[in-house]
Amino acid sequence: MSGLQFPSPKDLSKDLLAGLVVFLVALPLCLGVALASNAPMFSGLLAGIIGGLVVGALSGSKTSVSGPAAGLTAVVAAQIEQLGSLEAFLLAVVLAGVFQIVLGVLRAGFLASFFPSSVIKGLLAAIGTILILKQIPHLFGHDPDAMGDMSFRQADGENTVTELLRSVFAIHPGATLVGLASLALLLIWPRIPFLKRSPVPAPLGVVVLGVGLNRLLQALQSPWAIQPEHLVSVPVANTVNEAVGLLSFPDWSQIGNPGIYTAALTIGLVATLETLLNLQAVDNLDPEQRHSPPNRELLAQGAGNMVAGLLGGLPVTSVIVRSSVNIHAGVKTQLSTITHGVLLVSTVLLVPWLLNSIPLACLAAILLTTGFKLASPTLLKQMRAEGKSQLVPFLITVGAIVLTDLLVGIVIGLTAALCFILWGNFKKPLHQEIERHPAGDVLRIQLANQVSFFSRAVLQNALHSVADGGHVLIDGRNTNYIDRDILDLIDDFRTKTAPAHGIKVSLLGLEKHYAPLHDQINFVHHSVPSLQSTLTPMQVVDVLHEGNERFRSGNKLTRDAQEQVRATAHGQSPLAVIFSCVDSRAPAELIFDASIGDLFNVRIAGNVLNESVIGSMEYGCAVAQAKLLVILGHTDCGAVTKAVDLLDSHEDPCTALGSQHMAGLIHAIQEGFEPDLQLPAKGTSARQHVVDDLARNNVMRVMQDIRARSKTLSGLLAGGTIGMVGGVYNVRTGTVDFFTVEGESLEFEPQVRSA
Repeated sequence: MSGLQFPSPKDLSKDLLAGLVVFLVALPLCLGVALASNAPMFSGLLAGIIGGLVVGALSGSKTSVSGPAAGLTAVVAAQIEQLGSLEAFLLAVVLAGVFQIVLGVLRAGFLASFFPSSVIKGLLAAIGTILILKQIPHLFGHDPDAMGDMSFRQADGENTVTELLRSVFAIHPGATLVGLASLALLLIWPRIPFLKRSPVPAPLGVVVLGVGLNRLLQALQSPWAIQPEHLVSVPVANTVNEAVGLLSFPDWSQIGNPGIYTAALTIGLVATLETLLNLQAVDNLDPEQRHSPPNRELLAQGAGNMVAGLLGGLPVTSVIVRSSVNIHAGVKTQLSTITHGVLLVSTVLLVPWLLNSIPLACLAAILLTTGFKLASPTLLKQMRAEGKSQLVPFLITVGAIVLTDLLVGIVIGLTAALCFILWGNFKKPLHQEIERHPAGDVLRIQLANQVSFFSRAVLQNALHSVADGGHVLIDGRNTNYIDRDILDLIDDFRTKTAPAHGIKVSLLGLEKHYAPLHDQINFVHHSVPSLQSTLTPMQVVDVLHEGNERFRSGNKLTRDAQEQVRATAHGQSPLAVIFSCVDSRAPAELIFDASIGDLFNVRIAGNVLNESVIGSMEYGCAVAQAKLLVILGHTDCGAVTKAVDLLDSHEDPCTALGSQHMAGLIHAIQEGFEPDLQLPAKGTSARQHVVDDLARNNVMRVMQDIRARSKTLSGLLAGGTIGMVGGVYNVRTGTVDFFTVEGESLEFEPQVRSA
């Protein structure tokens, strides 16, 4: 574990400036969070100081800033009320810090990964909603707390709506003026270029505006002037003893109170979750992409919360607003965070009178905008766009937290998210598809990544749907966990049910979960003599077309390459001879999703015929007994393009291409061009269309020449022993267009592949 790092001399000024900017943002936020938490203002400032000095010194993050967080206001207000005193609450904060240290020692920094994003976003939106409801009365000068236990239920039987309505009849005109003006300034600040570029953060500008407006009202002796009961109230200490007297200490007599441990667990979990999530967000914002070690951060946060609880501060977490400001200010090391803590200490000790002149309505405006950012309409639209599985747990989490409390709400939200996960797993625990192999159809059942006992009924139905004498492939190659009930079901089907019904079973990827279920492919997935002899030429065309469809969709057949090698070691039974160009983008076995041994390949640049090529095709059809001859050209053919370019420029191929033997190849391609061929300008799309048309015409010419130059192939074609089709492979789409010697495209029936 590396220790605290200090910046180099050239980076020192950047860290000091970043610390100053963070301090200016943190000061009003510390006060605002304390206000929203129904806690003393001094507790919020003390939490900011501890977040800067203690957590900043211990954290391994160069960018994260810790302090009192808006996300904890609901927890803090609720727990202070339930425990009955600030001192009892401080004891819970100490224990929460111990809990975080234990999590850090156990290296539990991965915990945030187990919370569904819908619940996390619901948590933040609920906190934003509570902040909004809580701060509206303060905005108008009605400063008794608006939400009691931070839900719609209150101990005195009233609810939030009643309190909000009451605030309408208890408006303080001066506070209302300051609150609405502050809110307006916060809204227009990012829309005014001068203010947006200003190093002064918007919250500080709001505080200056609020203090200035109230001083003006006081100077005018206006009845609207805001009185002390509507201003920040931070105790003033003139001596060291008085400063120490401002601290609050835990009530250790409550150590046996079960509510203390519930509160500690709630604070610890929420603070840990918020810290880990903020840490990820901050690292993503960092232009230098530095990594913040989560386990070390838990240790630092735990130590900070222990100190906060021992001295009377609010609980601390990593906070995104201050951290993002820190990054944008050019932070280099933790010195920035420590600097902001030092400045907070200096303010509390040296100018507390300045803090006590801040209207609470200013802080309410700041917290209102924070709440709207957390619970924005954009977030709701985003969740709706992601579907019911995300929207419903999100809404349930928001409603549960607002109507109950934060811990209960999170549990309810997690339960809702888990129900959707289980339901989705129950509905789609596997993917079924009919694979059309040349030797017959195979039902492929691909298992999900996690297969629990909830999937048993669906898998059982899928296996029972296999017809007698059929074939099923159970594919678990992408599965990391399979419940033992599922493994037993598969084994029973393989050893008992399938043999009784003449069903063949193939397995892949299950042996790692259960040794008896070793990999085995029991269907023929390459051409064999019996298959070759029974297929007609047009059936082979269908096989190639279906293979090309699978290639295009990325849904290739399941095959065992080593088994293919073993099975074809002593002979071959090709279905087709493919005469294609040497272009590296048109490998026949790939574009037709064929097995080893299925295709007999003859390749030459530009599909140019010569004696050796014709002899190879005769061998494939007459000797190896392939049923189909495919002349396969392709778009964007390099050989045809060169032939066109050289015809246009009247250059000698050998000289132009620097090749001794290219002339014959180029001239052979050019012989197929029309004498009056009109060529568009080089490099245009029209020129490319001409090249592609010539490649297609070249295929048809080769098909005609084969009949004329090979009596063997012509005789096989005339007798119907073999068939011949042309094809053009589109290198941009992956599609093969099959056609006859006259150029008429072949039509194919659509195939249904899903089971």
